Formats: sequence, C-alpha cells, structure tokens
Amino acid sequence: MLAARGFGGLTLRAVAAELGASTGLLTHYFPHKRALVAHALDVLDRQAADRHRPATEAATAEAATARGLPVLRAALLDILPLDGEGAAGNRIWVGSWDAALTDPGLTEEHAERYRRARRRMAELCADAQELGELPADRPAADLAALAQSFTLGLVVQALFAPAEFPPERQRALLDDFLAGLAAGER
Repeated sequence: MLAARGFGGLTLRAVAAELGASTGLLTHYFPHKRALVAHALDVLDRQAADRHRPATEAATAEAATARGLPVLRAALLDILPLDGEGAAGNRIWVGSWDAALTDPGLTEEHAERYRRARRRMAELCADAQELGELPADRPAADLAALAQSFTLGLVVQALFAPAEFPPERQRALLDDFLAGLAAGER
C-alpha cells in the first residue's frame, strides 16, 4: 500500500479494508497510524536485509567468500532501485522521510537505520583498504558516508526519472563512483 499510495494514503481504515478486516481489529495491533508506519518500516528494513541479488547458487557461494570492493559494490547495488521490488521499497523509504522528519521517534529510528548501514559500509571500506583496493588516507567511516550519500542521491534520481536512470546506467554510475574512490579522487 505504501508503495502505491504513499504515506498520505496510508490510513488505518484503508489498511483494514485491504486486509479484509475491521478497523477495530487493526487498532488492537496498531493503536495509531504512527505504530503502523513504524511497523511497516521495520518490515521493509528486514526485507531489505534479507534480500539477496545473486541469481545462482554459485553466485551466492562466491558472494559468501568475497572480500573488499566487490562486496561493497554488491551492498550498494542492493540499495539501488534496479528492479520492481527495489523501486517499490525505495519509494517507501523516500516517502517515509517526510513522516520521519516530523516525528521525533521516527527520526531517531531512521537515523539509527542509516547509522547501522554506514557502520556496515565502513567495515566493507576498511576491508577494501586492508586489501589495498581503497586508499588508506581517509577514515573508512568517511568513505562509507560518502558511498551512502552518493547511493541515496542516485536512488532519488532513479525514482524521479526512471527512464533517464535505468538499471544499467545506475550500475555504470556506481562503478564510476567506486573507481573514483579507488583512485583516491575526492
């Protein structure tokens, strides 16, 4: 519902109707819209964490033993709206920013999600630095913040102009960005 109608169209009544349930039943589990939004974002966060892009068992096995820049690239690709599922999830995330910025609880939950993602990316950057794939003259945390910022900016561009930012262009832009990082371009 969030991907199709946005946060403005998300009401307890609309969700109850979609589920074929009464509003009273829904409010037993979600007493207000904020609780429903928080739950939806938690579900989306878990789905994103569980999503695997490798198409074959061999690719999955290779990803499990990979290190360095290829793993960072894969993590950043997982953020991009490269398919219908990725686009729907990103529409929800971007749409949630307005609600999160006006609700202190959601603000902190979102901030923690982004901090957690940056910490994971910093680990990947540090691993790539250890392997000599990224310059070691900058803190891994700064490289992670830069990578996250670039990728989220690309997400917004792709959502608003999907014809201008098809999946192959998103991949190419990400690869150019990572090549610049590897070359030490600031």
